[in-house]
Amino acid sequence: MTFPDSSNDSSLTALSSDLFTTTLFTPLTTDSPVDAVDPSTLPYDWNRVARLLITTGLSVLGSVGNGYMVSSVMIEDHLRRRGNTYIAVEALADLLISGVVIPASAVMILAGIRQNDPVKEIVCHVQWYLTLLCSLVTVWTLAMIALENYARLCLPPECYAFFTKSHIVLSVLVIWVMSALLTTLQFTYKIGPDYCSKKADPKGLYQVFIGGLFFFVPIILTCIIYIKITYKVRLARQNPSFKPPVIFGWDYSLMLTNMYSYIMFVILWIPFCIVMSWVSYEKKVTTSFYYLAWLALSKSCINSVLYCVSNRHFRNAYINLFHYCCCKTTVTFSRRSRGDGTRPSGDVRVHIIPGYNMYSYTSPQRGGGGGRDTSKRMLINCNNRPCNNRSYEL
Repeated sequence: MTFPDSSNDSSLTALSSDLFTTTLFTPLTTDSPVDAVDPSTLPYDWNRVARLLITTGLSVLGSVGNGYMVSSVMIEDHLRRRGNTYIAVEALADLLISGVVIPASAVMILAGIRQNDPVKEIVCHVQWYLTLLCSLVTVWTLAMIALENYARLCLPPECYAFFTKSHIVLSVLVIWVMSALLTTLQFTYKIGPDYCSKKADPKGLYQVFIGGLFFFVPIILTCIIYIKITYKVRLARQNPSFKPPVIFGWDYSLMLTNMYSYIMFVILWIPFCIVMSWVSYEKKVTTSFYYLAWLALSKSCINSVLYCVSNRHFRNAYINLFHYCCCKTTVTFSRRSRGDGTRPSGDVRVHIIPGYNMYSYTSPQRGGGGGRDTSKRMLINCNNRPCNNRSYEL
């Protein structure tokens, strides 16, 4: 009776590992057909017209949609809140991708510029720089959107007062400056894989550490915040005395839309980040690195569609903008005067400090029972509270 040699087992294990790595992570620096993958203009073996239609379609969809998205925050009265500035900032970052990065690829396909042309390398580096910049801006802006939603839904007005105009503008500037600084350092010291020249950098562990600190940390924090919001709202709705006003439904619906946008970002960007980390660690540039990069870029083109489908206020604004821009009709946008009858005059916004019965309302038609438990809740009249606590001014 013979026993298998442990050295043979180890050699078989190493061989299977090499086969797995070779199959899933084929280096682009070999002479295999995967060399036809172009970083900027999709694979060369694809039909040229198909590549042009894909890039042009993504560019048009993203540019128009993100332009509508920014305009919706400015013209739709239900969306004109200080905190929604972060949504507009996310749309602006997506607009850089759909309006600059992807159209540059379409122009190079149309001009027939090949990979060896010097102009191609310059344009590719500009595209890669803007892609990294906008991805960092987006991930930190998503975290700020989640934090603002948590303060709006689960905290009293005194806490939401932190989101003043000056604080929001300052946070936006910090996000853009920090993202630009990190991206510039990455290009200056050539840290991480070179997207355009298909080369891996030896500083792989450093790239993984920096990516985890400035990319995955805000993603995890955003996930935790949305879980807390969902949990607290679920507890509040289990309370029989929980009678939210219409404005709570608007806030919660917008929060769900923001959460869907975050989930889509994670689904489309995390696979690319994982492969990029593998490339940095194994020092091999792979085919999947470029295919997943284009999948991640598509997020910037379809994010505005998600807001249109999942939120009726964005959808109404899109329809009005379409009629105004394409049909040349006079459009009356949604406006709520402060003294009209859209809500009962006695409706008030209620914040319960423990965070369970967060919203309620009372009106003269309901009787006077709403004012007897003032020791348990704090009533803040929307028309009388200080301006720095109002969330309806951009």
